[in-house]
Amino acid sequence: MPPRHPDDANPQPEVILVDRKRVACDGGGVLGHPLVYLEMGDNDWAECGYCDRRFELASGPGREDEYHDPAARAPEAH
Repeated sequence: MPPRHPDDANPQPEVILVDRKRVACDGGGVLGHPLVYLEMGDNDWAECGYCDRRFELASGPGREDEYHDPAARAPEAH
């Protein structure tokens, strides 16, 4: 039996605009995934292998000496 709402069967991954080419992702929320760090390299985007979040560079790259964490957590949680 096909799904009742075929448009909702495969929701699009979340897109997060960032200003750095290095990002951190933990899936967000209590049912997230292990913290991973992603590097865009020569691309202007990176995708998380766990949750399929897509991080896209909003403008020119920012500081490269730190990671952008879209789900900011207390330092002791890392």
